[in-house]
Amino acid sequence: MEKQKSKFRWIVFISVLFTYLIMSVQRTAPGLITDQLMVEYQLTASTVGILASIHFFIFTSLQIPMGILVDRYGPDRILFIGSLLTGIGISIYSCSPNEYILLFARVLTGTGDATVWISIVLILSEWFQKNEFTRIIGFAGMTGSIGFLMATVPLSAWIDQNGWRIPFFTIGILLVLCFITLYFVLFKLPAQLLLKNTIDNERTIREGLLQQLKRVFTNRQTLALFFCHFGIVGGFIGFISSWAVPFGIEIYGMSRSEASQMIMTGLFGAIFGAPLASWLSSRLGTIKQLYVFIHILVVSSWFVFLIFRGQPPIILLYFLFILIGFGFGSSVLTFAIVRKHFSIYDSGVVSGVANTGGFLSAVLLPTIFGTILGYFQQTTDHLTHGYFVAFISPVIFSLLGLIGICFVREKEMSTDK
Repeated sequence: MEKQKSKFRWIVFISVLFTYLIMSVQRTAPGLITDQLMVEYQLTASTVGILASIHFFIFTSLQIPMGILVDRYGPDRILFIGSLLTGIGISIYSCSPNEYILLFARVLTGTGDATVWISIVLILSEWFQKNEFTRIIGFAGMTGSIGFLMATVPLSAWIDQNGWRIPFFTIGILLVLCFITLYFVLFKLPAQLLLKNTIDNERTIREGLLQQLKRVFTNRQTLALFFCHFGIVGGFIGFISSWAVPFGIEIYGMSRSEASQMIMTGLFGAIFGAPLASWLSSRLGTIKQLYVFIHILVVSSWFVFLIFRGQPPIILLYFLFILIGFGFGSSVLTFAIVRKHFSIYDSGVVSGVANTGGFLSAVLLPTIFGTILGYFQQTTDHLTHGYFVAFISPVIFSLLGLIGICFVREKEMSTDK
């Protein structure tokens, strides 16, 4: 029996999404214990900055290499190894005696985490038909957003109750258990059930790496998807992970808890955005037209900050966070386009290029935003004006995303299997 006709594909779906959920929790969890690490290990702010950034630097830089490996050796193997690396890394992190082991552990988690999304996209491509894939990819994106949400108030409460080492070690053990589960779900049981693989990775291996890369990077759709993802991901992730809380505290006089709740509204938008966008695209029979509308929505939302000179009314502020979060959740449509437009043999590399765009912008935006704010802090006391000018950067980023999606050429929607 073919994989795409087997009921076993739903076991695969649940298993890989649970792995992604735990991976998403550990991705941002260390941000909750920054102050504790500084006290316990007597770390400087610069050292903490390195610990915070090394994971995402490795994650971003490995997206294209991981895409190549997924295309050549199969997503099952890469996700299998990645879950183990991340589980070992976060377990070591929980037991670290000094900052050097902390750094090593984050290198491991960054490497393992780099495997997860591209592998899941390709695994779901193998197990589900094209007309199903557009719908289920939304639930995959929603799972990641739920993981980010779990790494806020729930995990923080657990840390307050038991300290940070036990929760982190538990996350590591869960990922090791995911590694064991994936062995049975992706390898042993499909072989026993005689499920046929619809993808032949040997074709990609025989073809040659340079030939594959030339074909992918000379396709203008690859660059269009890079900028499409660059514009819709980075503004949300980059802002909420760095300047959203200070923005709420300094401009609106919020407490830290209130500013965190503001961020959570954006995460709720992301949670509902992923499945809703994928469902709508299936109902409408088009991905591009809906995605263009969502990009326009995101550009308009960021532009509202400029209209109100960096300080929109508080009720409107929460609504804007929901809309921008919805746009971020809808970014799963990038990979639905990859699945439709590109051969399955190139989907890993193209997904890696697109994901690089998204997380590159998430790395660049906080730096640009902070540089602008730093300039205004040194030259003037008008911090609100500093935020007003800084908000030009996510507007430009989102405009690049809109340009990118406009250059994407969409094939006809079909029920091709």
